[in-house]
Amino acid sequence: MAPDQNQRWLSAEEIAGHIGVSIDTIYRWIAGRGMPAHKVGRLWKFKTDEVDGWVKAGGAADKSKQDQAE
Repeated sequence: MAPDQNQRWLSAEEIAGHIGVSIDTIYRWIAGRGMPAHKVGRLWKFKTDEVDGWVKAGGAADKSKQDQAE
């Protein structure tokens, strides 16, 4: 069985704790930065490996400094 199949889905609160940011930041990143999330009914669910890959690829990088420089 692939490791991905054993991984449980995390809630927005759990993924916020995993990354170390607020829940509001998670919702902003979903809406504005394409954070990998899956809507299940009214809830957002996350796979840790997808979110970790997105963070490592720079998805969570502080873009405010970049915006100020332009």
